[in-house]
Amino acid sequence: MLQQDSYKQHISAQFNAELESVKNHLLEMGGLVEQQIGKAVDSLLNRDSGLAEEVIAGDEQVNDFEISIDEECFRILARRQPAASDLRLVLAISKVTTDLERIGDEASKIARQAVKASEEAASSSATFTEIRHISNHVGEMLRHALDAFARLDVDMAVETVIADRSVDSEYATAMRSLVTFMMEDPRTISPVLGQMWTLRSLERVGDHACNIAESVIYLVRGLDVRHVEPDELINQVEDK
Repeated sequence: MLQQDSYKQHISAQFNAELESVKNHLLEMGGLVEQQIGKAVDSLLNRDSGLAEEVIAGDEQVNDFEISIDEECFRILARRQPAASDLRLVLAISKVTTDLERIGDEASKIARQAVKASEEAASSSATFTEIRHISNHVGEMLRHALDAFARLDVDMAVETVIADRSVDSEYATAMRSLVTFMMEDPRTISPVLGQMWTLRSLERVGDHACNIAESVIYLVRGLDVRHVEPDELINQVEDK
């Protein structure tokens, strides 16, 4: 009996190590994606085509992380058949990995716009102000979402979900401003369209950060809050 208990403890320790390993790999991927977004925006604001090309090349590393983490999750599901909270952790990691890969894709899109912008005449600094402001906001959302995952912090996750509404509002306002700008000066249509695509990518980064935060809430509380309004979300989390 003692030998059997020892064997079970050994298996349990191995399982916990596997879970911790895949979680750490996810957070490494998150750190890389954060850098990718920051560099992509910097390359656009500074018209740095070299930095933009670095971001585009770095997307391969993001994709490699996704494949590796997916394989780890599959092995855990196949070999360990986890239940309850452990199963939620594996499923959450798999979903967050997908969101991080898509954020990496958006970083590449912004970097490609940066390469194009570096070849065009200088645009309005007011337009860049909108990009800088929204990029700071979604960058903070992504950082908080990843911190919430690392710490299993539901309150921070809820704040991140709620913050997405502000980003959506800022995005709509910026897009209206850019449309007006193009109407007033048709010569700016080409560069401004590129910046509109950049804003769209940043808005999507905010959406994916929101998804990550929702995965944290699911992981910790077992609540699916993907289609819950902010006020109701707060009540549901407090009641659980």
